Amino acid sequence: MASEDRDPTSSDEQRSPLRQSQSKSKNAGVTRRSFLGRIGAAGIVVTASPLLASAAQVETPVAPPSVPGAVPVTLKINGQEHHLKLEPRVTLLDALRNNLQMFGTKKGCDHGQCGACTVHVNGRRVNSCLTFAIMHQGDAITTTEGLAHDGQLHPVQAAFVEHDGFQCGYCTSGQIMSAVALLNEPCGDDDNSVRECMSGNICRCGAYPNIVAAVQQARKRTKFAPAGERNAEFRLSQD
Repeated sequence: MASEDRDPTSSDEQRSPLRQSQSKSKNAGVTRRSFLGRIGAAGIVVTASPLLASAAQVETPVAPPSVPGAVPVTLKINGQEHHLKLEPRVTLLDALRNNLQMFGTKKGCDHGQCGACTVHVNGRRVNSCLTFAIMHQGDAITTTEGLAHDGQLHPVQAAFVEHDGFQCGYCTSGQIMSAVALLNEPCGDDDNSVRECMSGNICRCGAYPNIVAAVQQARKRTKFAPAGERNAEFRLSQD
């Protein structure tokens, strides 16, 4: 009977402090496991928030900022008209690369000294970094992307490949554009004349002997179009 008269709370009082603490936490609805789980979840949210925000920024298209003073400009490049809005001081080189994504024309020195940016304007070679795009509305502009036709390389391009007229390749498009223009320019037959006519194009890799050989081969394999034609297209000689 003594056991029946015992205070029912005596067993709780005899428990260790740790058990009493766990019992109180359990009764309060928070356990050690749930507490740690909540901390972990909060850490994941804090860590992932910047990543999620960054992803949202990438996925959201951003309209290009309007350029103060931009004017409509129409450029005819490789036989196709392109309608742009450009600030009047934008160079032809920057318009090709930044606005039309024609990256074949290279930006080297940006001072007209290396020739990497050479293009043709009405059949004549021009350093595109030294001329404004707005000046060439109505002109026929040819870039390295416009040399090949129907999947066939221009004879100068084919000669550069055959003679390894490049190393790093950065100056190659400008070299080829100058060489193509040279085919329709007065230039002596000897190698020194070719070197003089190509002197506006710098190759920092020093591939000059191969470049001269490629130009000479292209000259032998091509014949000129009628003298009155601009942007003359050259074809392989049947000789």
